[in-house]
Amino acid sequence: MGMSSGSHFNHQASPKMLPPRQQPRPGGLQTNLSLVSSDACGSPNLQERGSNSDQVRESPSESASSRETWPTPDALVGKKMDKEKEKENGFAENSVVRHLSSSDKMSLQDVARERVDLIADRMQHLPDEYLEKFKFELRALLEGLGGSQHRDEFLFLQKLVQNRGDLTDKTLIMAHRAQLEILVAIKTGIQAFLHPSVSLSQASLIDIFLYKRCRNIACGGVLPAEDCACEVCSKKNGFCNLCMCVICNKFDFEVNTCRWIGCDLCSHWTHTDCAIQNRLIGMGPSVKTGSGSAEMIFRCRACNRTSELLGWVRDVFQHCAPTWDREAFIREFDYVSRIFRGSEDPRGLKLFWKCEELIDKLKSGAAEPMACKVILSFFQELEVDASKSQEGDEVGRLIAPQEAFTRIADVVQEAIRKMEMVAEEKMRMVKKARLAFEACDQELKDKAREVDALKMDRQRKKQQIDELESIVRLKQAEAEMFDLKASEARREAERLQRIALAKTEKSEEDYASRYLKQRLSEAEAEKQYLFEKIKLQESSRASHAGGSDPSQVMMYSKIQDLLKNM
Repeated sequence: MGMSSGSHFNHQASPKMLPPRQQPRPGGLQTNLSLVSSDACGSPNLQERGSNSDQVRESPSESASSRETWPTPDALVGKKMDKEKEKENGFAENSVVRHLSSSDKMSLQDVARERVDLIADRMQHLPDEYLEKFKFELRALLEGLGGSQHRDEFLFLQKLVQNRGDLTDKTLIMAHRAQLEILVAIKTGIQAFLHPSVSLSQASLIDIFLYKRCRNIACGGVLPAEDCACEVCSKKNGFCNLCMCVICNKFDFEVNTCRWIGCDLCSHWTHTDCAIQNRLIGMGPSVKTGSGSAEMIFRCRACNRTSELLGWVRDVFQHCAPTWDREAFIREFDYVSRIFRGSEDPRGLKLFWKCEELIDKLKSGAAEPMACKVILSFFQELEVDASKSQEGDEVGRLIAPQEAFTRIADVVQEAIRKMEMVAEEKMRMVKKARLAFEACDQELKDKAREVDALKMDRQRKKQQIDELESIVRLKQAEAEMFDLKASEARREAERLQRIALAKTEKSEEDYASRYLKQRLSEAEAEKQYLFEKIKLQESSRASHAGGSDPSQVMMYSKIQDLLKNM
């Protein structure tokens, strides 16, 4: 095909994996595809994705392709490690969930249905482990879309999100990052936005959600791409002509393949299968001559113009076939076979039978170098036969004046077409420069929005800090008040303790004095009793003896003196 088809191939080694339509386009005025050497075709990452692309399931999402969910091989490894880690730490994560209150727990339907600010506020108080588990739940739902139950559940969530009118720039900028990733994943059906190894800015996620940026992570172009105003791009439904199929709106990471067909005249691409199913591939007048002989052509749905297919297939095989393995050869021969199956052009029929023959040989065990050599030799033979046939026609007959005028007109038209192509190329360069400028301007706007978001977050944090500081001051005042009351209570206790001690001492003194008085009174009574007893004894003795013994009288007198002194 023409020069725009060249974007289908990987022309430059790049550290970043690019989708088919994002590859650099070759310059110059050529009618055939201009490609680099076969040594530069396809990076390992791109080749790997191309070989594994047929083994994935389809989803009912807007993109409807699981190919879109894995941006890098590292993400696949990271996903596997995350699953193993989640399995090992399952009990720990469950324990975190069990400690959450019932008011903090959420469901995917809550995120899809409730207001953005309410969900964002609730997510602020949730632990990171719970949010990761929450996103893993949606990833598992997207992975299981083959089942009718998961499919219906996801379609219900997607319908909730798509029918909301409150999801705008102003509301989404207040969203929690995890909340925004979940909303974008639900709307696009791409689980890569939930993967830990994929990190996009909040502004980019908002643009993807609002169809202002390509949802293909490897592309990320501003929409509409290249300011295209065609019927497809003007709908502003998230279509990106740099990496998506015009018919099915899917994208993948395959390059250097016949799976994609690009238009010679506009920057739109179509899956080969989609073009065949929608009858965009068929017989038509030759693109070079415009009339007379018919050949297999492709009609672009975006611009409704045609491009020839035989030269495109030839250029693909000449520049990319030396690096293909057996499976790639079988797959590419199958694509070419389906393209030229209904060809009425002898060259197209020969190519169809040659591809069928080589497929059988490869399945029987033939080597890849043999298939590469045979198909390249076949294309050389087709070119030689075409040139001989043209020369024979020129020599065999004289050119009529009308035919000469027609050829001159064709040459003039070709010159005009080339001038238009030059002008178009210049316009494309101007558009590219303007796109680069707009990309820088958009990046500045994105950064400004990120700054605004950071300022809002900072203001929210500042408010939280002020609230905490006021609470701390209140608690400090309460502590000082309680400390003052405690000091007063301590002084009161000491005063009461002193009063109690004084009363205790006084009561002890009173008790001791009363005790001594009682003991004195008891001693006095006992003394009196002894005195009376002695007097009685003296009187009784005196009456019996008729007289008193001086020694006894002296002894009794001493006893009386002793009792008196007591």
